[in-house]
Amino acid sequence: MTSITKFSFDQKDLLILSNEIRRIVFIEEQQVDPEIEYEFEDEGHYYLLFYNDKPIGTARWRSTEKGIKLERFALLKEFRNRGLGSILLKEILRDVLPGGKDIYLHSQVIAVNYYRRAGFREYGDHFFEADIEHVGMKYDK
Repeated sequence: MTSITKFSFDQKDLLILSNEIRRIVFIEEQQVDPEIEYEFEDEGHYYLLFYNDKPIGTARWRSTEKGIKLERFALLKEFRNRGLGSILLKEILRDVLPGGKDIYLHSQVIAVNYYRRAGFREYGDHFFEADIEHVGMKYDK
Protein backbone atom coordinates (compact mmCIF):
# COMPACT_ATOMS: atom_id res chain seq x y z
CA MET A 1 0.00 0.00 0.00
CA THR A 2 1.47 3.36 -1.02
CA SER A 3 0.56 6.81 0.24
CA ILE A 4 1.95 10.31 -0.08
CA THR A 5 2.27 12.94 2.63
CA LYS A 6 2.71 16.61 1.66
CA PHE A 7 4.33 19.00 4.11
CA SER A 8 6.22 22.23 4.53
CA PHE A 9 9.73 22.66 5.86
CA ASP A 10 8.47 23.66 9.29
CA GLN A 11 7.01 20.22 9.99
CA LYS A 12 10.23 19.01 11.57
CA ASP A 13 9.39 15.32 12.05
CA LEU A 14 8.46 14.87 8.39
CA LEU A 15 11.48 16.85 7.23
CA ILE A 16 13.73 14.56 9.29
CA LEU A 17 12.26 11.54 7.46
CA SER A 18 12.71 13.23 4.09
CA ASN A 19 16.29 14.24 4.89
CA GLU A 20 17.14 10.72 6.01
CA ILE A 21 16.11 9.36 2.58
CA ARG A 22 18.12 12.10 0.88
CA ARG A 23 21.13 11.33 3.10
CA ILE A 24 21.05 7.66 2.12
CA VAL A 25 20.51 8.25 -1.59
CA PHE A 26 22.53 11.38 -2.31
CA ILE A 27 25.19 11.60 0.38
CA GLU A 28 25.94 7.91 0.98
CA GLU A 29 25.20 6.35 -2.42
CA GLN A 30 26.18 9.21 -4.70
CA GLN A 31 28.76 10.95 -2.50
CA VAL A 32 27.11 14.39 -2.75
CA ASP A 33 28.52 17.03 -0.39
CA PRO A 34 25.93 17.68 2.37
CA GLU A 35 26.37 21.45 1.95
CA ILE A 36 25.15 21.15 -1.64
CA GLU A 37 22.39 18.67 -0.83
CA TYR A 38 20.75 20.69 1.93
CA GLU A 39 20.27 24.07 0.27
CA PHE A 40 17.05 26.04 -0.22
CA GLU A 41 15.46 23.94 2.52
CA ASP A 42 13.03 26.62 3.65
CA GLU A 43 11.76 27.29 0.09
CA GLY A 44 10.51 23.81 -0.69
CA HIS A 45 7.15 22.10 -0.76
CA TYR A 46 7.97 18.56 0.32
CA TYR A 47 6.51 15.13 -0.32
CA LEU A 48 7.10 11.77 1.32
CA LEU A 49 6.16 8.50 -0.34
CA PHE A 50 5.27 5.67 2.02
CA TYR A 51 5.11 1.97 1.25
CA ASN A 52 3.46 -0.16 3.93
CA ASP A 53 3.82 2.78 6.33
CA LYS A 54 7.59 3.04 5.70
CA PRO A 55 8.97 6.28 4.19
CA ILE A 56 10.73 5.20 0.98
CA GLY A 57 10.85 8.26 -1.26
CA THR A 58 10.86 12.02 -1.21
CA ALA A 59 10.89 15.04 -3.50
CA ARG A 60 10.15 18.72 -3.42
CA TRP A 61 9.28 21.64 -5.64
CA ARG A 62 10.00 25.31 -5.23
CA SER A 63 9.27 28.52 -7.07
CA THR A 64 12.15 30.17 -8.93
CA GLU A 65 12.43 33.04 -11.38
CA LYS A 66 12.16 30.45 -14.20
CA GLY A 67 8.99 28.81 -12.91
CA ILE A 68 8.48 25.72 -10.77
CA LYS A 69 11.57 23.61 -10.21
CA LEU A 70 11.11 19.98 -9.24
CA GLU A 71 14.04 18.58 -7.33
CA ARG A 72 15.52 16.22 -4.76
CA PHE A 73 13.74 13.13 -6.06
CA ALA A 74 15.10 10.24 -4.02
CA LEU A 75 13.83 6.69 -3.72
CA LEU A 76 15.48 4.08 -1.54
CA LYS A 77 17.40 1.58 -3.68
CA GLU A 78 15.31 -1.47 -2.86
CA PHE A 79 12.14 0.31 -4.09
CA ARG A 80 13.44 1.58 -7.44
CA ASN A 81 12.21 0.35 -10.84
CA ARG A 82 8.79 -0.65 -9.49
CA GLY A 83 6.84 2.38 -10.69
CA LEU A 84 6.69 3.87 -7.21
CA GLY A 85 8.64 6.99 -8.11
CA SER A 86 6.07 7.73 -10.81
CA ILE A 87 3.38 7.94 -8.15
CA LEU A 88 5.38 10.67 -6.43
CA LEU A 89 6.06 12.59 -9.64
CA LYS A 90 2.40 12.44 -10.73
CA GLU A 91 1.26 13.78 -7.37
CA ILE A 92 3.62 16.73 -7.57
CA LEU A 93 2.60 17.50 -11.15
CA ARG A 94 -1.07 17.36 -10.11
CA ASP A 95 -0.31 20.04 -7.51
CA VAL A 96 1.83 22.40 -9.62
CA LEU A 97 0.17 22.24 -13.04
CA PRO A 98 -2.83 24.42 -12.09
CA GLY A 99 -0.42 27.30 -11.39
CA GLY A 100 0.24 27.66 -15.13
CA LYS A 101 3.97 28.26 -14.69
CA ASP A 102 6.78 26.56 -16.58
CA ILE A 103 7.84 23.34 -14.86
CA TYR A 104 11.44 22.23 -15.11
CA LEU A 105 14.12 20.18 -13.41
CA HIS A 106 17.75 19.15 -13.61
CA SER A 107 17.80 15.41 -14.22
CA GLN A 108 20.69 13.13 -13.54
CA VAL A 109 21.46 11.58 -16.92
CA ILE A 110 20.67 8.11 -15.56
CA ALA A 111 17.10 9.28 -14.76
CA VAL A 112 16.24 11.01 -18.05
CA ASN A 113 13.95 8.22 -19.29
CA TYR A 114 11.99 8.32 -16.03
CA TYR A 115 11.16 11.98 -16.65
CA ARG A 116 10.59 11.50 -20.39
CA ARG A 117 7.88 8.94 -19.64
CA ALA A 118 6.16 11.59 -17.51
CA GLY A 119 6.15 14.20 -20.29
CA PHE A 120 9.44 16.04 -19.83
CA ARG A 121 11.83 16.86 -22.66
CA GLU A 122 15.52 17.69 -22.57
CA TYR A 123 16.88 21.16 -23.29
CA GLY A 124 20.37 22.60 -23.35
CA ASP A 125 23.73 21.00 -22.90
CA HIS A 126 24.65 18.43 -20.30
CA PHE A 127 26.36 19.82 -17.20
CA PHE A 128 27.66 18.63 -13.85
CA GLU A 129 26.10 19.28 -10.46
CA ALA A 130 27.76 17.66 -7.44
CA ASP A 131 30.09 15.87 -9.86
CA ILE A 132 27.10 14.05 -11.43
CA GLU A 133 26.12 14.55 -15.08
CA HIS A 134 22.77 16.31 -15.49
CA VAL A 135 20.60 17.77 -18.22
CA GLY A 136 17.83 20.34 -18.01
CA MET A 137 14.30 19.09 -18.69
CA LYS A 138 11.00 20.95 -19.16
CA TYR A 139 7.50 19.64 -18.83
CA ASP A 140 5.46 19.67 -22.02
CA LYS A 141 2.01 20.80 -20.95
